[in-house]
Amino acid sequence: MTTTSEPEVGTDLDRFRSLVALQQPTWPDEAALAEVRERLSASAPLVVPAAADTLRSRLAAASRGEAFLLQGGDCAETFAEANADRIRNKIRTILQMAVILTHGASMPVVKMGRMAGQYAKPRSSDSETRDGVTLPAYRGDMINGHAFTAASRVPDPERLVEAYQISSATWNVVRAFTTGGFADLRQVHEWNRGFMRNPAYARYEQTASEIDRAIRFMDACGADFDALRTVEFFVSHEALVLDYERALTRFDARTGDAYDTSAHFLWIGERTRQLDGAHVEFLSRVANPIGVKLGPTTSPDDALALAERLNPGRVPGRLTFISRMGAGRVREALPPLVEAVAREEVPVTWVTDPMHGNTITSASGYKTRRFDDVLDEVRGFFEVHRAAGTVPGGLHVELTGDDVTEVLGGSEEIDDAGLALRYETLVDPRLNHQQSLEMAFQVAEMLRR
Repeated sequence: MTTTSEPEVGTDLDRFRSLVALQQPTWPDEAALAEVRERLSASAPLVVPAAADTLRSRLAAASRGEAFLLQGGDCAETFAEANADRIRNKIRTILQMAVILTHGASMPVVKMGRMAGQYAKPRSSDSETRDGVTLPAYRGDMINGHAFTAASRVPDPERLVEAYQISSATWNVVRAFTTGGFADLRQVHEWNRGFMRNPAYARYEQTASEIDRAIRFMDACGADFDALRTVEFFVSHEALVLDYERALTRFDARTGDAYDTSAHFLWIGERTRQLDGAHVEFLSRVANPIGVKLGPTTSPDDALALAERLNPGRVPGRLTFISRMGAGRVREALPPLVEAVAREEVPVTWVTDPMHGNTITSASGYKTRRFDDVLDEVRGFFEVHRAAGTVPGGLHVELTGDDVTEVLGGSEEIDDAGLALRYETLVDPRLNHQQSLEMAFQVAEMLRR
């Protein structure tokens, strides 16, 4: 295993500034950026360290096969869509999926949203050209605007403050929905019953009946349904814009450790996971549970070195590896990584991201994915872990609670022409509500097997 000097959590939080930081915006006004960083540093935390510690223990359980992580939400949140209805629909979809998975796997499901902070995205190019005009690429609402105009595309640090404010409001709405009765298990089941009435899902009628029978049995036994009126829900996003993440880092009075209070869980993307890079350095210093996306070019040595750098104390639940290989490569690219981690007895929670490795361009020009490819990567993920005797710990998907048409296929049989009906994403295509639930049923069957 490649080793590096062990970073000490909470110390030298600004060392990342001396390292190469990829995928950062080119801010035109350093003085304005410094002023924004100061304001954010004085702002209230969005999450509390104790909740991040709770999540770490839940992820440790998932690494042992005692729970399963469901992480879902937008590819890139937008300021304009941060309204209660959209947030409610996403939460509803995640909760419905969780009920299906809990029933199918007979184990707790850790529920986590890609929300309240997913306002920045890495891009393959720093610029975009249309009709001979070249402008900075859209990097998410936290940085610049989507409109293809010179004024809109200039990175504006004030957007970091707006991202913080909207994230705070979003998290308040999430908490209201998940603790105020909206998440009542009986209500979630009623949503599922409506879903089952869709003729396209008749083959799931038996599962619906089993869930209904289980709830009736619990009721007959005098189960305390009041205890099921709330759910534990966490928020997460990619820790991409380091100025934002550093400004929201706070020291915990209990332990003295540093926590990035912008979210419970942060991850490092495939494009920014360089061992000597700024993103790995910064997240090595915070005590949150963290993840790393691993694509098909990742070597076993890469994975082991990242584990040593980010979790030198081998704390269970601290580190999650999120594989994003592509359906055509997962069965050959993932086994060496899983086997190396198992051989070295490194505590890692393995999660599959079946979305990012399966992006294609349709004949009509839409950036899309095939639902069958997404499902096939999940199957490959389970097959690899079954063969290795290791634990498939979770699912990380880009989804929305709305009836968009961005991913081909599914029981609705969305075709190329259908993409134009409600293609709304500004960056990557997402599963719609029904495709998300269909995936949950499929994954529940994999977990049951």
